[in-house]
Amino acid sequence: MNRQELAGFLRSRRERIAPDEVGLPAGPRRRTPGLRREEVAQLAFISTEYYARLEQARAPHPSREVLAQLARALRLSDAERDHLHHLAGAPPGPPPGPSREVRRSIIDLLDRLPETAALVVSATYEVIAWNALAAALMEDFSALPRRDRNLVRRAFLGPHRDGRRLYGVSDADTFARTAAQHLRATAARYPGDPEVSALVDELLTASEDFAHIWAAHEVSPRPTLCKTFHHPLVGPVAVNCDALDITDRDQRVFFYTATPGTPSEQAMRLLSVVGTQRMDVPG
Repeated sequence: MNRQELAGFLRSRRERIAPDEVGLPAGPRRRTPGLRREEVAQLAFISTEYYARLEQARAPHPSREVLAQLARALRLSDAERDHLHHLAGAPPGPPPGPSREVRRSIIDLLDRLPETAALVVSATYEVIAWNALAAALMEDFSALPRRDRNLVRRAFLGPHRDGRRLYGVSDADTFARTAAQHLRATAARYPGDPEVSALVDELLTASEDFAHIWAAHEVSPRPTLCKTFHHPLVGPVAVNCDALDITDRDQRVFFYTATPGTPSEQAMRLLSVVGTQRMDVPG
């Protein structure tokens, strides 16, 4: 345990957090930047005296539970969380669960691709960011509850709209198998996460197809390089599918692009104009 480095790290992380970021009033007499020691202690559910001793390099070895509470209270990134554990002499275990926080630069990237449908999925295949063209091609994800944004659940359990499975995509079966194999690897990386466990249990119980794939223990799916969406308004849209791994967040960005000069490119351009409106609904 490196007490001096741990003390300095905790102090630096505390001072960078504005009170309003965690729902606390700034107050007129706040002389130090960021949070006070007692506020961090309150957020971490530990005593103010113990936290003060940590910052004074006088505290005994903190438990893993205390380190986890401090990481949450100080809003540490995954890299900072690992660093905290190493300073405390307790090598970090696996992350508590898949990250759902998308970097601002990735969200900006999606918005700068007007002719590309793009979305970000978490390690459990939950859609956590998307651009306007992805919403037009597939669905307005903002109108869905979080549960219905999970593509593994949708692939195996529906709902199917207008008789179309998973947005009418041509490789729905292949996608379902690939997503299930990715989920098996995810479950191994996050063995203690209740959301991952609950998703796997739900799919095993409700889908014989998922249970069959799960029992095969396959974790190395082949990528799909192209697919066709059967859109209810513009018809078939053939797209190239490319993926970008965001390794530090355990996330993946999918890009769907049409080949230039094809009817599918024209369909994508039409969707970029129409958006999520329904052209078949009378005004």
